[in-house]
Amino acid sequence: MDRKPFIAIAVAAVLWFVMFSPLIAPHLNFWAAMTVSALILTAVAQLFGKTLTALRCPLGKLPETILLGLGIAVALWWAFRAGDKISQLMFSFARPQVDMIYGMKDGTSGTLISVLLLLVIGPAEEIFWRGYVQRSLSGTMGADKGFFVTLLAYTLIHVPSLNLMLILAAMVCGIAWGGLYRLFPDKLPAIILSHALWDAAAFVWFPL
Repeated sequence: MDRKPFIAIAVAAVLWFVMFSPLIAPHLNFWAAMTVSALILTAVAQLFGKTLTALRCPLGKLPETILLGLGIAVALWWAFRAGDKISQLMFSFARPQVDMIYGMKDGTSGTLISVLLLLVIGPAEEIFWRGYVQRSLSGTMGADKGFFVTLLAYTLIHVPSLNLMLILAAMVCGIAWGGLYRLFPDKLPAIILSHALWDAAAFVWFPL
């Protein structure tokens, strides 16, 4: 079995530990660390799987890709909106933990965060997790196992944050984007766009 996807996951786990661990994160500029991590993951995906060369979107399919990406982002935003309300009714810790996530914006321009999420961070996560990791694991394990292992890894790397709401959010997003890629691997450009748009919308434009 090809070990490269597991090496890539290990790299992501180290990067996410550095960014989210309460021991290290307070000493870092989160957005600088996240941007560097995104670029590293993109480089790993290209080095190990030549992922970027498989992302060409024919010009004729561009309108469809944009509409689909926007639709997925909107649907996921509303799902999170509902989930936020339900979680607040069920758990007293839910809103404080969500507020901690939004606290990452403090001291950084919303415009800069939006640009980074749209152009670097959002696309990089999909290029890495679905475009490389899930695609590679699906090729060796089968589509269902590839989806499950990628989802597990994508969820667990957020554990160092010690923020249950962030971990659950990662799991839900992993199910959504990973499930879509499992069913429609040819729609990866639209999935990448949806991740970028959802990131900016949920975190900056229309906070939950």
